Formats: sequence, structure tokens, C-alpha cells
Amino acid sequence: MNDDRPTLHTDRLRLRPFVVADADAVAELAGDRRVAEMTQNIPHPYPPEAAVAWIRGHPARFQQDEEVVFAMERLEDQLLIGAIGLVLDLPSRKAELGYWVGVPYWNQGYCTEAGREILRYGFSRRKLHRIQARHFDRNPASGRVMQKLGMTYEGCLRKSLLKWDEYLDVLMYSILEDEFQL
Repeated sequence: MNDDRPTLHTDRLRLRPFVVADADAVAELAGDRRVAEMTQNIPHPYPPEAAVAWIRGHPARFQQDEEVVFAMERLEDQLLIGAIGLVLDLPSRKAELGYWVGVPYWNQGYCTEAGREILRYGFSRRKLHRIQARHFDRNPASGRVMQKLGMTYEGCLRKSLLKWDEYLDVLMYSILEDEFQL
């Protein structure tokens, strides 16, 4: 299978395809309970073999126009610090933005920086009309990222997701192509 997944750049980050060699770092960073509890699908603990399976699935999901996932890598030291991507619905020209950042890299603006580049990619290269994102109400930092990206709050999906035997409220944001400043 031809792997033509893109690599993107920001001032401080390289957004690149994951490779299997990233699995241990993914399991450690994403598997931290503080990260996992703020996401819908990340388990805790997160075994490295699960990270390998996740990474190995990326090329096929990209080729099938289902998803594009990027490793967030710091330019200064080539450290993997998180993940960001889009779950695509190309017939509707929309996608859902998702991301996580390892705890040592929180509150440094990396997610907002990467998010801007992903929105640019989605609107300019994927020709999307709408990009949406959701976060648990107990994770206001993620909501601030969405606001900084220019996304509009659309509402609360009350007790709509089950995470670790607890139903959680989910807050929805979106941005349309004509609202995004390339």
C-alpha cells in the first residue's frame, strides 16, 4: 500500500505520520490516567501492543479517506508530545477534530498551534465545509483550545458518553470553511 500521508509544519512542531517505533511513547503519554480520562477512546492502562495496533491501522484508514492522524513532534528535540487528527466524512465535507497532548506538554500552546495547521489542512487540502470537535465538560482546557481556534460553541450533549462507568456531558464546537482564516 502506498503511504502518501502528509507531513505538516508549524513554528514549533512537525505533524507527521506515526510509526510503530512511537508505540512506547504513545502508551506512556496517552496512557497517563490524566490524559486517558479526558478522551473517549484511550484506555488506561494503555499497553504498548494496543498502541502498535492503533498505529498500524492509520495507513489503511487514510487510504480509505476515513481518518488522518498526525504525531505531534517538537522540532527542537524531535520528542513526540501528542496526537492530532481528523475523522473524515467526505461525502458531507465535514470532519471531527480530535487530539491529546502528554501531561509534560500541557499549557504550552502546542495543541492550539497544531490545531490551526490541521484546520488549514482540512479546509484547504481536504476541501471540508465544517470541522467540529467535542470535549468532556470536565475538561475546560480543551474547550479553550477550540475557542482559540475560532470554533463556535454549539451546545451540550447531556450525559451522552459513557467513560469508565460514568455518563458525561459533552460540549460541541464547530467552525465552517468561510469562518476560518487561512
